[in-house]
Amino acid sequence: MADTKYETPMLDELESGPWPSFIKELKKVAPRKPMVQDLLGQLEQSYEEGQGHWKHGGIVGVMGYGGGVIGRYSDLADKFTNCAHFHTIRVNQPAGWFYTSKALRTICDIWERHGSGLTNMHGSTGDIVLLGTTTSELEPTFAELTANGFDLGGSGSDMRTPSCCVGKARCEWACYDTMALTYDLTQSFQDALHRPAFPYKFKIKSAGCPNDCVASIARADLSIIGTWRDDIRVDQEGVKAYEKAGLNIERDVCGRCPARCMEYSGKLMIDNRACVHCMHCINAMPKALRPGVDTGATILIGSKAPIVQGALLSSVLVPFMKIEPPYQELKDLIEKMWEWRDENGKSRERIGELIQRMGMRNFLPAVGLEPNPDMVFHPRANPYVFYDEYFVAEEEGEAQA
Repeated sequence: MADTKYETPMLDELESGPWPSFIKELKKVAPRKPMVQDLLGQLEQSYEEGQGHWKHGGIVGVMGYGGGVIGRYSDLADKFTNCAHFHTIRVNQPAGWFYTSKALRTICDIWERHGSGLTNMHGSTGDIVLLGTTTSELEPTFAELTANGFDLGGSGSDMRTPSCCVGKARCEWACYDTMALTYDLTQSFQDALHRPAFPYKFKIKSAGCPNDCVASIARADLSIIGTWRDDIRVDQEGVKAYEKAGLNIERDVCGRCPARCMEYSGKLMIDNRACVHCMHCINAMPKALRPGVDTGATILIGSKAPIVQGALLSSVLVPFMKIEPPYQELKDLIEKMWEWRDENGKSRERIGELIQRMGMRNFLPAVGLEPNPDMVFHPRANPYVFYDEYFVAEEEGEAQA
């Protein structure tokens, strides 16, 4: 065990379980970083008292950017002087999280010179997270990062760093190029990313197929989930090979289809019009089934974790959109969302909460979309539903009479 400046019996307990502990990593760094020594002491006191001791002391950042740096100050600065400042820097990750070993060494060397040496690979948004530095080291860190081809990610009330799955780089199910789209959106919306001007954050996550390996449907204000609109491709001989290998296709594939759109009696039959594209059958028999060839993405809106209100999952906004360069249809839609939100949103209100508050009937016209049955989460329980078109037709009939 590494020597530490403080007695940390409660933190030591976290190293005793079967899983890797962040305390072990802190203790590795502590002998060469006084900031981390004091961090361990403050953390131990937080565990003893059952409360955190970090405060947000105002806006801190780098010249020209309003986002990318999260200010952290200790309210025990007199006792733990070396971690009185413990700012976090978010670095925009490459699409799909592909790195060379040289790039990773470059980041670590920069952080060793200017910060605590602690990193989080990666934050929930996707960024490279550099944990713990002082205000005076922010500009030098930023200068070295940009000189080596890196940029800061988003924080605060801005567009957060777009992220995606590996897409077509490694996955045969990807229905569009997630990495190309993410790179394009990152470059196109630089101002929204670096200079917070929104009522609150806006996250974009791109998943290449309905497996949604970036969990966009639970975490992104805008989820772009790859899909197809033609038939699932079926290799009947491949299906039989799975049956010969012992797979009970009728029970484990057809019987677990949520749409009940499959039957098997020596030949797999799929009612593609009823298919909900859940990927269960393709995941169960990947050598026999594949997505269709007319591919694009479903655009969903509004998911988030609980902060002001409870958690939300994304709702369908556009059932199918082709995702091809220059992605202008998607970009135009995003900008219309932002304009409507700027006019109507409250501080710290996510766009999903705003849509709940004001209703789809106000949101859809503002972004230029027609109502679609795919947008309906469940039928209305209230039977007293009236349609403006009905009253208009009735009034016109009365006028003619």
